[in-house]
Amino acid sequence: MPEAHRIPVGDATTDAAPTVAAVHHEADSDDWLVWCHGLRSDKAGSYEARCRRASEAGYNAVRFDARGCGESDGEFVDSTLETRLTDLRHVVDYFDPRTYVVFGSSFGGKVAIHAAAEDERVAAVATRAPVTTSEPFEEYRTVVEREGTWTFDTGDRIERRFFDALDRYPFDDVVGELDVPVAIFHGGDDAVVDPADSFAAAARLETDVLVERFAGEGHRFSAAGEQRLRDRLFDWLAWADAHQ
Repeated sequence: MPEAHRIPVGDATTDAAPTVAAVHHEADSDDWLVWCHGLRSDKAGSYEARCRRASEAGYNAVRFDARGCGESDGEFVDSTLETRLTDLRHVVDYFDPRTYVVFGSSFGGKVAIHAAAEDERVAAVATRAPVTTSEPFEEYRTVVEREGTWTFDTGDRIERRFFDALDRYPFDDVVGELDVPVAIFHGGDDAVVDPADSFAAAARLETDVLVERFAGEGHRFSAAGEQRLRDRLFDWLAWADAHQ
């Protein structure tokens, strides 16, 4: 049965320390898979189904809401690349696996890639439509520079600090640092994150990289595309584990 957790991600010595909501899908193994959702997403929906599949495949699977998202503390405007990297680190430290695989979608893919470059515990990194350039956010940046904030249709906002953090983590920083297997899955009809970005990123990495273009899939995958993604992901993970 999945178990819910509240994990402190700030100064745990104070009563006001923010917490993030996480769910652990347990498996009888020492293998761990941690999932990072996209910019305006959360741990529900496809991540619940992905965790069930991961648990069936023998992975202790953890999905969590970054601060300002879903059931976690904080405001969305406070959620930057740096805070999401911090949240991920606290979640991993809380469960304390010896090694783990990290999977990220879209903006969560950028989180996963940079985490993998920084954390020696990461054994492999898999992504779906990962953000590897700032291009998907340039429209928002233009408005923020002019007006100070961008407001999405949900009322969620981003401000200059979002871009300040984004600029501090260029893809250049991971090119020579990633030394674990990497998988990139990308919808061929993605109109949010250009599939060409994933092929360009893969060409620059100095480690084993699998890139798959899913014909007919957009930034959000269809049910059939999602099923195929899971099948390909766990086939690749079996390969990656065998070649460690």
